[in-house]
Amino acid sequence: MPLTPQEIRDAYRDSLLRVGELNTDGTRAVAIRRYGGSGADRPFADVPVLARVVGYEAKELVDPIVQGDRRLIVYGPDLEDAGFSFPVRKNDKVVIRGKEVNIESPDDNTRRVAGVLIAIEMRVRG
Repeated sequence: MPLTPQEIRDAYRDSLLRVGELNTDGTRAVAIRRYGGSGADRPFADVPVLARVVGYEAKELVDPIVQGDRRLIVYGPDLEDAGFSFPVRKNDKVVIRGKEVNIESPDDNTRRVAGVLIAIEMRVRG
């Protein structure tokens, strides 16, 4: 029998808790950052998320992917539960272990099941 979207969400959460980016105290070590306004001192909001950060293999370095880009798998319900204003956009930011990087290509379609957001895959740079 096929899994339900909720069962798949639960499996993703469990997997990301095992292999994702977590601080030593078990809190999420990745955050999606959205800036508001303009200027150097513009305000921002961070949403901590479960995420898996992986590099690209040499054979995957084909335009527009360049050396140093990374792929993130971000647990969608973390953003939903925080009231994040979808969609995640190109040029939103991700904070990985304290370093801000740029979202180059967010994809919230590939990891949907029956229309339910499970995870967002994104390419980041910086």
